[in-house]
Amino acid sequence: MTDKNQLVRPDLRALEGYHSPQLDVEVRLNTNEAPTPPPDAFGDELAQAITSIEWHRYPDRQATDLRQSIADMHGVDPSQVMVANGSNEVLQTICLTFGGAGRTVATFEPTYAMHGQIARTVQCDVVEGERNDRFELEAGELSRVISESRPAITFLCSPNNPTGTPESLENIELALNEAPGVVVVDEAYGQFAAFTALDLLAKSGGAGSDLPLLVTRTFSKTWSMAGARLGYVIGPAWMITEMENVLLPYHLDTAKQLAGTIALKYRTEMNARVAAIMEERGRISHALSDLGFQVWPSQANFLLFRTTPTGRGGDDVWQALVERSVLVRNCSSWPRLDGCLRVTVGSPDDNDRFLDALADLMEARS
Repeated sequence: MTDKNQLVRPDLRALEGYHSPQLDVEVRLNTNEAPTPPPDAFGDELAQAITSIEWHRYPDRQATDLRQSIADMHGVDPSQVMVANGSNEVLQTICLTFGGAGRTVATFEPTYAMHGQIARTVQCDVVEGERNDRFELEAGELSRVISESRPAITFLCSPNNPTGTPESLENIELALNEAPGVVVVDEAYGQFAAFTALDLLAKSGGAGSDLPLLVTRTFSKTWSMAGARLGYVIGPAWMITEMENVLLPYHLDTAKQLAGTIALKYRTEMNARVAAIMEERGRISHALSDLGFQVWPSQANFLLFRTTPTGRGGDDVWQALVERSVLVRNCSSWPRLDGCLRVTVGSPDDNDRFLDALADLMEARS
């Protein structure tokens, strides 16, 4: 009888999927989703647009309207834009195009787990550099990893997940100067940050740039469209062309293209949502500090904090919050993140519930 395990590639057997528990709770702050849905007008316009879809026809393979809308928003040429089913599919396409067997990918831990996970699934060798105690990437460590491993792809996450720390512009420039391959700046939370690596692309010549820089974005966070699974990447036109050769035909369905194009009409509402989340982020950070928690400065829509003041481990605090119907992300078993939890910035009411639950835990300890 066939051993089922032998059917799976040996290098994949030890991998575990990227999961976040979805529990039946009143306050869900574990997956960095937007706290509010898109404007009602978006839903009305999308519903009307869907009635015009010719369902018997394949979608626009080039996603022309959506790429043009994204390009207009960022002030780039549509040839610099590739759109896919979520930013994870973008990352996978990058690894398929520029990585593969015999090539090395560099990450700097702790960081977004899917960078290494996707790289391994396409048979890249993954080299992990280290961040310091403040979860910042020091220039010396970046140079060391690049010099020793000569990566085909260097992943930088800004703001970094799960720490919320932004990458420095100097480090991005250093990577571009020293790395022999592609530099990817994952800006899934870029709208919450103080600067963007897209500025470097603009300075380097836009569509015709030789700079091997790719900047990834998502609609899931600031556009309140996690349910749509829509992401994109911006880079030099020649890199986008090479990546498009890897995509499956008609990979992006017509309804999704419409949803993304219509969403971009509501930039004013998006900017207001971002501002409100940033204000709440500051309030939560100060409250955590006042309670005695170690909390890391964040330029994302979440905060990482350590549970030491409770006198309990991360697993216990996470469970105690669940018992109070509040769900956050348990990072305490992840390498380098002992005792750490990550909380998404939610609505003011949900944030109050989270802070009240933590305060209740502190009172129970005393």
